[in-house]
Amino acid sequence: MLSFSSNAQQLWNIPDVEPPVAYENVHVTRLFGDSLSTSFMIWIKDTVATHQHDYHSETIVVLEGEGWFYFNDEVWKIRPNDVFFIPKQNWHAVKVTSAEPMKVISIQSPGFFGKDRIFKVE
Repeated sequence: MLSFSSNAQQLWNIPDVEPPVAYENVHVTRLFGDSLSTSFMIWIKDTVATHQHDYHSETIVVLEGEGWFYFNDEVWKIRPNDVFFIPKQNWHAVKVTSAEPMKVISIQSPGFFGKDRIFKVE
């Protein structure tokens, strides 16, 4: 990672961002953020449970892996180079179908600090 002194900017090279050797199902690395938005690199081995964000919208860019994305009552097949937007207060989930983990960039706005994830009771 390179850091620049002006404006506290950071530069990441996507292939260089790796999860720890061992992680259960989901690993999240915070890339950037302030009060207006936060960017994360996320690896998913199997699933992300159905949830929503009451105050945050989210943009997802799929970098590696394939799977099913569940958005309210819709199901989309997702793969590398797909990008999609999840408005706040919409149920969403992921099921990975590829042998390798799914790797995505998630950009949440406003800034996300882990307090706005409401899981659906099924």
